[in-house]
Amino acid sequence: MPSRVFHASLKMLAFAACAVLAFALAGCAQEPPTPVPFKPVPPERILMPLYTQPAPGLVAVDVRRERGADVIVRFRDAPVYIDGQHVTDLMNGEHVVFYLSPGVHRIGVTTQFDPVVELRFMVDPRYTNRASVAFDKDHRIQIRRVAQ
Repeated sequence: MPSRVFHASLKMLAFAACAVLAFALAGCAQEPPTPVPFKPVPPERILMPLYTQPAPGLVAVDVRRERGADVIVRFRDAPVYIDGQHVTDLMNGEHVVFYLSPGVHRIGVTTQFDPVVELRFMVDPRYTNRASVAFDKDHRIQIRRVAQ
């Protein structure tokens, strides 16, 4: 008889532990993941350092490669062009800051599978100057201006 009581108590304790664990895991799942900061492109991958050096009269333009979980595009490099000049390559989760004169510039991106996609980018010190590079559902590269 005492063993039945012991087994019943043990089952009740196991059930209670499972319920507490389920509630704890459910609470964790609702919290959004902490955003990971973008990594700067390493200096050795900057082909034209002139575009990444601040100077009087130039405006910072931040170009970011959005993180993607899709394995098909995650490890592709994305060459970046400023006014037709190949300046650097962006990898998943990287960014680069260019210093450009005010006015319209062409920022282009590509991959080994895509033609160059260009964005006519108005550089203006009064506005946020940020562009986002990402891949669409068909794994094609895109670039667009984004707000800060």
